[in-house]
Amino acid sequence: MEHRPRKRFGQNFLHDPNIISRIIDAIHPRDDQQLVEIGPGQGALTSFLLDRINHLDVVELDRDLVTLLRKKFSDTEKLTIHSADALKFDFCSLGTQGNKIRLIGNLPYNISTPLIFHLLEQSHCISDMHFMLQKEVVERMAAQPATKAYGRLTIMVQLFCTVEKLFTVPPGAFNPPPKVDSMIVRLIPHESPQYEIKNKTVLQELVNQAFSQRRKTLRNALKRLLTDDQILSLGIDPGARPETISIEGFVNMANLLSTIS
Repeated sequence: MEHRPRKRFGQNFLHDPNIISRIIDAIHPRDDQQLVEIGPGQGALTSFLLDRINHLDVVELDRDLVTLLRKKFSDTEKLTIHSADALKFDFCSLGTQGNKIRLIGNLPYNISTPLIFHLLEQSHCISDMHFMLQKEVVERMAAQPATKAYGRLTIMVQLFCTVEKLFTVPPGAFNPPPKVDSMIVRLIPHESPQYEIKNKTVLQELVNQAFSQRRKTLRNALKRLLTDDQILSLGIDPGARPETISIEGFVNMANLLSTIS
């Protein structure tokens, strides 16, 4: 059964066996762990994972691919296929007996950022995540202050996870080949947030506002939220640009905003 990759689902199917082996080695799956694959596609990674573990859950939106997967793996009871939208899926529901889940996926580029934010909301039940993403997105996740890649995604991901860049994957490893390089990233949720956050929604709003126009100073970007004096009270220069402010600095500004609003 042939399946043509669909652009609207952002489908680029991994086919390089050497890359697949490197990914499996990086994940190092064990029988006593609960693994969940997001967007299994045609089952390239799925087959390798099933050779290593007793059971695998997969979440796939494309119904044609669900049909293909059911036929391809009809001879095994080790696979449970969830025909669902990962952006709305309750991944914590797959945890059993209090065990945390491990997530794996070659994520469609067009939903990767909103999906990461969705998963961060469920990070308390996730042990780790290994994802194939656009290299630029991984660089943004792992960025440091005062760099071009540092921004909203950096702050929200690093607040809740340790980010490890593993290795780059060239376009030729996929069908069809994307126009950019990809990268495997490992995200390990913190047992607790690095900093006390009084109101996560306020933090998200403040960070979004700060980076809505990167060239603006904090004074101009946040003028509807905080005054110069309030920013200065935290030891932060209101004339600085958002990309130069540490994650702790953003948390402190959000916590102050939570107390005065």
